[in-house]
Amino acid sequence: MKIRVGIVGYGNLGRGVEYAVKNTEDMELCAVFTRRNPETVKTVFNAPVYNINTALNFKDKLDVLIMCGGSANDLPVQTPEFAQHFNIVDSFDTHAKIPSHFNNVDAAAKKAGKIGIISIGWDPGLFSLMRALGKAVLPNGNDYTFWGKGVSQGHSDAIRRIDGVLDARQYTIPIESALQSVRNCENPTLTAREKHLRECFVVAKEGADLNKIENEIKTMPNYFDEYNTTVHFISMEELNKNHKGIPHGGFVFRTGSSGKDNENKHVMEFKLKLDSNPEFTSGVLVAFARAAYKLNKEGVSGCKTIFDIAPKYLLSESEEFLRKTML
Repeated sequence: MKIRVGIVGYGNLGRGVEYAVKNTEDMELCAVFTRRNPETVKTVFNAPVYNINTALNFKDKLDVLIMCGGSANDLPVQTPEFAQHFNIVDSFDTHAKIPSHFNNVDAAAKKAGKIGIISIGWDPGLFSLMRALGKAVLPNGNDYTFWGKGVSQGHSDAIRRIDGVLDARQYTIPIESALQSVRNCENPTLTAREKHLRECFVVAKEGADLNKIENEIKTMPNYFDEYNTTVHFISMEELNKNHKGIPHGGFVFRTGSSGKDNENKHVMEFKLKLDSNPEFTSGVLVAFARAAYKLNKEGVSGCKTIFDIAPKYLLSESEEFLRKTML
């Protein structure tokens, strides 16, 4: 019997989950829940779409829900709410608020005897795991995380809120000299400006003050003021032609030393280069949805993070197969 999956929210991430489930042999997508009129939502593989308010009618028809809403407003409310009735997985990525989100989901899931796996993706998620492994293996060392080159959806949205801007894409780009310094075990102390560049491609409304827009971008607190930022004004045609996708990626490093006098230097590096940020994130979510189902079948409940899940739960193959082919 296949693991019965539901999706809550059908944007780029929900569509990616639909692709990812389609590529599995042990899972099937049984329902998509949306706040929109279900009749207006067309899924890629014609999965049935329902209003989100009907989701509780499926409590006995679904094994796990994959939450595909946003971290700002959707997941803080939806994940604890649905964890009272379903096993769930989400990609909550507001790092500072993860502890409180964990506590809320943990209380709801334990009360219901369900599992809630939160903050699953690549950062937080796979990058978090690499940081933990690096610290465990090289306790005498330093962590470094770089993001990009890739589209930052939050920063792009911030630019679009500026008066006179029609559309925009913002790329976060690691500075190569900083990467090389880390790889050389120089253990640099790096500011935000020394680690990343920000490059913006902006479509301005007709008659807009371009100098004013550029100044607002470069001086925007919490987004651009701490970085060297380049602004390009382009046409909508060029934006659609050359900046339509959502690529991303990044690097996690752990540098350290060993030996009597710490004379031996070591570098651990984990790299991602993604053509589609939401589709890769979806693949991670689907793997951990499988884990949620397996663990709950074993009687485990409560909130979990990537630190709590053994790799064997992520794959459909048997433990014997893993020992024989991957160990």
